[in-house]
Amino acid sequence: MHDADSETTLTLEDRLDIHELISLYGHLMDEGSFERLGEIFTDDAVFDLSGFDGTRFEGLEAIVRMMEESRQHPLGHHASNIVVQPGDPVRVLSKGIGVGHGGRVGSVVYRDCLRRTGRGWRISERCCELRRAPQRDAG
Repeated sequence: MHDADSETTLTLEDRLDIHELISLYGHLMDEGSFERLGEIFTDDAVFDLSGFDGTRFEGLEAIVRMMEESRQHPLGHHASNIVVQPGDPVRVLSKGIGVGHGGRVGSVVYRDCLRRTGRGWRISERCCELRRAPQRDAG
């Protein structure tokens, strides 16, 4: 997955910043701090939920508005299995587990493209795929 040339494009500090960025997204969602999503996304970001509910949002303002209007986010985000793939763009694959209202657990697969900006690493495109936990019979 890694070759010697692409490894030199990301420093250890870059990798740590990227991991922190992915984790910060979950914290902001859990706190309902949608006004801070500029710390996560570029101004021209795309949030593609076609693997979730079929929608797609373009631009930071549209993403923030969607988050504020839906407010159907899990109560606890837990990012895991974060894989950073150097290149142009830098790609990140991660999985998230969310514990929602009523204790329902589901998982999301995130496929991100990142760009380094003057404010640090930001997600320029995020594609989500929802994977719900199967319902179990009570009996």
